[in-house]
Amino acid sequence: MKAYEIVTEPIEPQRYADYVLRPEAGAVTLFTGHVREWTRGIRTLYLAYEAYIPMAEKMLTKIGAKIEEKWPGTKTAIAHRIGELQIGEIAVVIAVSSPHRRDAYEANEYAIERIKESVPIWKKEIWEDGTEWIGDQRKKPDVSNENKGLDSE
Repeated sequence: MKAYEIVTEPIEPQRYADYVLRPEAGAVTLFTGHVREWTRGIRTLYLAYEAYIPMAEKMLTKIGAKIEEKWPGTKTAIAHRIGELQIGEIAVVIAVSSPHRRDAYEANEYAIERIKESVPIWKKEIWEDGTEWIGDQRKKPDVSNENKGLDSE
């Protein structure tokens, strides 16, 4: 297990809580984000997550480093699952240990907000009557023009 990872298998939250637990920690916060059935009155059938894995893991690592800088004495582990996830399954886990509970709570909330803002993970909601890419990155990027203007010389 890596401290910051993108996974394709179901997430086992206790593994991440155990990873951050240490004798000097007086608190461990464990956040799990689950696939919900209803969003804004629309029934979700399942979600499909995709990620640019090398960059996503690099960004998760940066978030962890920033947490340890902002809240000294913390230790963090984050995993985000990709692929098709069914209702109730865990999409993301964030474990933070800290000498004091306030830091653990604040750092955990900081982590989920930064993940949504900056980590290249895209979520497609599949509903009864359609689909849509959701998130701060509003849709999966169109890479069909990625090499436009880069003809071989």
